[in-house]
Amino acid sequence: MPTRNDQIITPDGSFGAYISVPDKPNGHAVVVVQEIFGVTPHIREVTDRYAREGYLAVAPDLFWRVEPGLSLTHSKEDMQRAFSIVGQFSEELGVLDIGHAAAYAKAQPGITGGVAVVGMCLGGKLAYLAAARLPVDACIAFYGVGIEKDLAEAGGITAPLLMFFGGKDKYVSAPVRHDIKKAVSGNAKVAIRVYEEADHGFYTRGEPDVIKSAHAEAKDFLSKNLPHGAGAA
Repeated sequence: MPTRNDQIITPDGSFGAYISVPDKPNGHAVVVVQEIFGVTPHIREVTDRYAREGYLAVAPDLFWRVEPGLSLTHSKEDMQRAFSIVGQFSEELGVLDIGHAAAYAKAQPGITGGVAVVGMCLGGKLAYLAAARLPVDACIAFYGVGIEKDLAEAGGITAPLLMFFGGKDKYVSAPVRHDIKKAVSGNAKVAIRVYEEADHGFYTRGEPDVIKSAHAEAKDFLSKNLPHGAGAA
């Protein structure tokens, strides 16, 4: 399974992206949206995970305006640095960059089906916003942090959206999940799945059986919601 690093051109500059190319393409593409730590080995592994399933997978460097090429660990020092960088990050521009990454993916050879957005943590919130703002075909938000600050967007969601949460996640507590569920309850395009025993980060750093189960649900959601073009499976 070949991988590469590309530059995605935008009207106000260019940014890097990690690209994972499937050996057996299914005609679809996935934009994998990073956590607060940048395009880390964890994010590249998720990108490769989708490529193994047949998706062209693109992980854009959304922090390129603040600190391009960032890849932090979960050490105390790196956590502090990550929160500092997030404070300088524009979600508005981040969503636009996801749109540029989706357009890049759509233009690649062999993409005849749909383009989805899959995000975790910060990326989970951005996937939620993408479902409301971008012309993408489906979005998956894993434990999106801060969604409750933009519940007004819920009524504008047009792309099918699946949101995963962990029942033990202190960053997205039960009252927050309740507010999110209430806000999206009138939108038939939105579904919520809670893994009651899971904590924050379970899709990248959780128990193997939880990762496997969540990924199977994500794949099923994409299979049902991405449009099929010539050659797409």
